[in-house]
Amino acid sequence: MFVLLIHYFEFRLVVGVYLLMAIFYLAFKVKKRSSFVDMAVPGVIVLILSIAYYYSSIQSVKYIPATLSAIFSLLFIDAHFNKKYMVLGFTKRFYRKDLSEAEIDFLKKGDGYWVFVMLVNTIIHIYIVNFCSNIVWAFYSSVGWYILFFGALLGQIIYGKVYGVKVHTR
Repeated sequence: MFVLLIHYFEFRLVVGVYLLMAIFYLAFKVKKRSSFVDMAVPGVIVLILSIAYYYSSIQSVKYIPATLSAIFSLLFIDAHFNKKYMVLGFTKRFYRKDLSEAEIDFLKKGDGYWVFVMLVNTIIHIYIVNFCSNIVWAFYSSVGWYILFFGALLGQIIYGKVYGVKVHTR
């Protein structure tokens, strides 16, 4: 959407509108007294969009998805090393059936896998920002990373069903 908008409108106008939306969202999070982690992402977006607006730099805007991916990498690293079990928490929220003890043990170890997936995603984003066209960046930032995540999730589910639960519970 961003690439399409800057094709038809002045760059600073588009970035300014995005910046205002990000500021309003951050203000909403502050008013709601959200946690620091919940305010970090909109705060980083406001910072990057401010830099992009000031310097009229699309390169700055292109770093937003890479920065968000790096933040999520850090969240999974924290979950992995501090035993917060993010994957287990997500699974319990969206999977309504009761999990067996073996499945719970397998899912507790899933954060390490997602650290790897998120770091790969961050590296791909950074590579694309620095070495690819705006069209490739727009595709990966809007659709490509969904394909990566869906493939990674599918891989984790298949591994867990076929092999992982048995191996991780011995």
